[in-house]
Amino acid sequence: MSELTLVVGSKNFSSWSLRPYLALAHTGQPFREVLVPLDTPETAALIAMHSPSGRVPVLKHGDTVVWDSLSICEYLAEAFPDAKLWPEDRATRAMARSVTSEMHSGFTALRTNLPMDISARKTVPGLDAPGVHADIARIQGLWAGCRERYGKGGPFLFGAFSIADAFYAPVITRFVTYGVPFRPENVPYRDAVLGLPAMIKWTEAAQGEPPLARYR
Repeated sequence: MSELTLVVGSKNFSSWSLRPYLALAHTGQPFREVLVPLDTPETAALIAMHSPSGRVPVLKHGDTVVWDSLSICEYLAEAFPDAKLWPEDRATRAMARSVTSEMHSGFTALRTNLPMDISARKTVPGLDAPGVHADIARIQGLWAGCRERYGKGGPFLFGAFSIADAFYAPVITRFVTYGVPFRPENVPYRDAVLGLPAMIKWTEAAQGEPPLARYR
């Protein structure tokens, strides 16, 4: 089997890198990790060695190179179907893809004003920026709705872990960082994501990184 390599950015700040990392870890496949520190004079050159887009994350699987978090996760779902990274039921899978895509392309106010910073605990004026509270309410409603309708088989949005959970994991860390209250019904979901072995490993590595400029 061809070797899998995942190129990621600084773990404390790179939300887009965390997503495919969790999905790849869930497949159970061995992989090599290449960490590129962000916001350094060497960052662009180091990324260019791996990424045709000039950004991380990047997945290498033999001669195949995949970039963009969602594309990487979709590739993993196809390459390792036994991992069941999407729900098996077609209608449920469509919903999981919809909430994942909404995270991938939306919630700009939240992502701009509350950048991922796993090791920090702070409050920022950005919490009151236009659109942030609306994004938070929408996300919390999505979580509660998915758990209510689809989550009977396990602690995640669609019961078992899926790509949707990988995509919302960085949001959970943002809420923790900036003290955003979780709706009571979403607390078990928060704890399930933060308790994933891969999430714990990523978080421990993030906390050991040197400070960098703000990055999301």
